[in-house]
Amino acid sequence: MSRGIYIIANDKVIDQAIALLNSIRLHDADTPVVMIPYDNNYHKIADILNKHYGVQLYSDLAFIDELSERLHETFGGKFFARPNQFRKQACWFGPFDEFLYIDTDIVVFEKIIDNLNYLAQADFICCDYQYSGGIKNVFTSKVLEDKVFTEAEVKDIFNGGFWGSKKNLISADDLYATFTECAAHPEYFDFSQKTSDQPIINYMLLKRIPRRFNIVRREGKAPGNWAGSPQFQTQGDLVFDPNVNQPLQYLHWAGIRIQPGCPYWEIWEHYRNLNPELPPAAIPAPVKQSQWQKALNRLKSPLRQLKVK
Repeated sequence: MSRGIYIIANDKVIDQAIALLNSIRLHDADTPVVMIPYDNNYHKIADILNKHYGVQLYSDLAFIDELSERLHETFGGKFFARPNQFRKQACWFGPFDEFLYIDTDIVVFEKIIDNLNYLAQADFICCDYQYSGGIKNVFTSKVLEDKVFTEAEVKDIFNGGFWGSKKNLISADDLYATFTECAAHPEYFDFSQKTSDQPIINYMLLKRIPRRFNIVRREGKAPGNWAGSPQFQTQGDLVFDPNVNQPLQYLHWAGIRIQPGCPYWEIWEHYRNLNPELPPAAIPAPVKQSQWQKALNRLKSPLRQLKVK
């Protein structure tokens, strides 16, 4: 049985991908990693990741194009903020019998592939506290009002940046049928914060994969992992969650621009610059606004709201 990791990337996220791969290879030199191109602008990153980390390009690029075309045919061009995120669904049809999918705005602190051991008792795994915030950024209350899902079922929602499953558990027909079902009911989904694939894959998970397990529900609980969480404590190049007195398994900058001054910047910078064969990252610090600019932005904000109304 083969195991591996999928990522999705293009040349715009080279620094993030390097940080992720540095962290993976620090703990695991052997697990194969396959890159799914986010778009056609991927050749530079593919070369860098192959040369330094042995990352292979997803072999069936025609299927990825077909996936993108079917998505556009079903939903049109304005439904999602970032429709290319759906290309990660090619994971179901790649070379690995069991796989992890990991977003590039993540660094890991352990041999992360070992989390696939949970698939001995489940068909799908995730590892986050997305559900603790309710159904926002995934569903609207209509899914409960219309009894699409129960209160218990929606407690299994997850963040689409880190998950694992088994090859062919979802078929192409399942995928396209899910697209059709979701396109018929846009009122079920919360895209207010410009999420893309996350609501749809959550719908598919709850409808089609009954044996699922969120690792944070293991005995003794598990640490958080969102970089927007202020309670984490750094110890060298590791991060601890004092709420459970455990080191983090990974740290995810979901919705956060990775740049000097962002939460846990020093941790990300450490992992980005671990490989001496690659030049250090040169990410500029954000430009500080003057008091005049801040005042002007405060005036503009209510004007924007009036235009929206």
